[in-house]
Amino acid sequence: MILVALATYNEIENLPSLTAAIHQHLPQADVLVVDDNSPDGTGLWCDEEAIRSRWFSVIHRPGKLGLGSATWTAMRAAIDRGYDHLITLDADWSHPPEALPRLAAAASEADVVIGSRYCRGGRIRGWPFARRALSIAMNWATRIALGTAVRDASGACRLYRVDRLKQLDFARLKATGYAYLEEVLWQLHRTGATFVEIPITFTDRRAGTSKIHLGEAWGKAAVLARLAMRRWRGVE
Repeated sequence: MILVALATYNEIENLPSLTAAIHQHLPQADVLVVDDNSPDGTGLWCDEEAIRSRWFSVIHRPGKLGLGSATWTAMRAAIDRGYDHLITLDADWSHPPEALPRLAAAASEADVVIGSRYCRGGRIRGWPFARRALSIAMNWATRIALGTAVRDASGACRLYRVDRLKQLDFARLKATGYAYLEEVLWQLHRTGATFVEIPITFTDRRAGTSKIHLGEAWGKAAVLARLAMRRWRGVE
């Protein structure tokens, strides 16, 4: 069984069409939205969709608590509900739903399947040069700091084997913003998880406002520095 999870805050312009596309391309999967009390009606739409569609569910949170903790909530839900695999996607159409069957097909190859912008065949559309250069630099720094071979460590398009997620120490996950992606990767790498990357075409958000800001870059740098120190000191 597969659960596809989306963390949302003000994604009413994207979510209805995105969930329909997910169900079209991976009809055997269920969809879970973790919504942080979006004031734009995202949560209300989710409640209505949960009534219409047996494959859809929503978890409401009281406020904007961060992408990292929303994803941990989805991970715990996948564990508690007995799913075999969890797929995470951004809720803004950045990750192509048509790639979902390829993610699912690669699940037998590794504990974590990453929809990658930076492996052979991966692409990015709609990003200015500066943002692309920063992303490439951060991923290079991640490989050096954490000692992993993953080329796209900052992308949220991932499939996780739920049995491997059970080995995560959620109490030690600290990053609430986008830096959670590197932190989860680090913990899984430390447990001996295996990784494979498949190419995707990443497209800048279709509608709505980006949640990324300069503070996220500083947050990633701080998390990488903390994890690198733990690695060099041999701290579990």
